[in-house]
Amino acid sequence: MNHEPGAEIHHTDPFAVPTGQRSPVRRLRGRLAAPVTLWTAPGPAGLTVSSTLVAEGEPDRLLGLIDPESDLWAAVEEAGRFAVAPLGPPHRQLADRFAGLFPAPGGLFATGAWIETPYGPVPTDAAGWAGCRLDTAREYGWGLLVEATIEAVDLAEEATPLLHYRGRYHELPA
Repeated sequence: MNHEPGAEIHHTDPFAVPTGQRSPVRRLRGRLAAPVTLWTAPGPAGLTVSSTLVAEGEPDRLLGLIDPESDLWAAVEEAGRFAVAPLGPPHRQLADRFAGLFPAPGGLFATGAWIETPYGPVPTDAAGWAGCRLDTAREYGWGLLVEATIEAVDLAEEATPLLHYRGRYHELPA
């Protein structure tokens, strides 16, 4: 065993908050499986979002919680519109890039194939996308609750969703 400083690789996060000191609300949120979506806006700007909800009605609506200090929010606020694309298992690295967890040399949109829409760019291999018009946004907890009207929906072939559960990505069993 090498006892030199920095010679040992941790198998757990050395900076993690001990289990007994973690927020029960955060732990509850972690136990709720959530779809992984990519929100984009003209500019372009984008953000991985796992708190997206679609409400059918007249009109159809979309809600989500996003980071109020994100580049995405600034672009959505300026454009008044944005796109939401559900991601699948092949998009893990893309999701991490737009979440700020993976390097993005050349910018977030520098790699991958994109379809330009009036609402923002969407990955060509996404399961589809929704074009949304911003209705309102307000502080909600530590996030920003965004409410929008769905103006366009373009669905591709049925695809397996990428889920976020307990801090990790998962996919539905076949």
